[in-house]
Amino acid sequence: MISTDIAIIGAGPVGLFAIFEAGLLKMRCHLIDYLPQVGGQLSEIYPKKPIYDIPGYPTVLAQELIDNLMEQGKPFHPGFTLGERIEGLEKRGEGDFVLTTNMGTIIESKVVVIAGGLGCFEPRKPAVAGLEQFENGRGVNYMILDPEQYRGQKMVIAGGGDSALDWTIFLADIVEELTLVHRSESFRGAPDSVNKVMALAESGKINLVLNSNLSSVTGNGKLENVELVHNRSLEKTNVAADHLIPLFGLSPKLGPIEQWNLNINKSAIEVNTDDYSTNIPGIYAIGDINTYTNKLKLILCGFHEAALMSHSAYQYMNPGVKYTMKYTTVNGVSEF
Repeated sequence: MISTDIAIIGAGPVGLFAIFEAGLLKMRCHLIDYLPQVGGQLSEIYPKKPIYDIPGYPTVLAQELIDNLMEQGKPFHPGFTLGERIEGLEKRGEGDFVLTTNMGTIIESKVVVIAGGLGCFEPRKPAVAGLEQFENGRGVNYMILDPEQYRGQKMVIAGGGDSALDWTIFLADIVEELTLVHRSESFRGAPDSVNKVMALAESGKINLVLNSNLSSVTGNGKLENVELVHNRSLEKTNVAADHLIPLFGLSPKLGPIEQWNLNINKSAIEVNTDDYSTNIPGIYAIGDINTYTNKLKLILCGFHEAALMSHSAYQYMNPGVKYTMKYTTVNGVSEF
């Protein structure tokens, strides 16, 4: 049996930052993740995607951010159970939880923090004729793991959110020809990213096709052509393409968490914004998996939630005890 102060379900960026915040308060964390490595969606789906909204970093690659978070948490000696999913949760007494994974691992903790991002997720696939026959390495992908594999090739990106905009900006200097397709004239992404995409279109660096949807894909064994249809005129346009990347988000599934008697609202866990606690004392939810009024699904917001959660968790574990944080330096190395 593994014993810890805080069991964190989910080893994405928000869960990793919680190691640091909890460590400052002398609480040890053990993280559990169904993926075989830490990093969550950042490592699994877009490790080389640039991120622009982390304080102090004008831009940072997703995997670089994960590596830095791991380094930041290293002084607090966290534990990890990877490649396993939490199947059961039991509360024993006033302040003890027992979690069981699908592989039979048992973790005993005083506090449980759910930081599972979107839970178990899969990409949302558009209804496009012929799409499935070009998956699995034949031209259609729903994530970008290595941008260099697209160098000098023709690509179509479909979508209007931050991922579509960010990848368009990043890949404009890598691919030979890039077409961004969006069903509307307005984008859901950050205004600065929208401005950069518009500038790329005006300069001829990319082709921007608005008010249009994907219609069909064709090719001889591999993708060769993407057909687009205009929303109003229904006029169809053919775009030569080696790759199609539909970026329409992820479909979240909470899995076993749905059976834990938490307050669930549209596949997200309701929390108290005072400390991101759930309706069950001792269980918190931080990051994309929680919901509250004016919720923003940003890594930055998840970091804020991790900080407030940690202070509340300390008080939950040590009622009436005031905490102090001490910083010392030994041979030039900071210790907490």
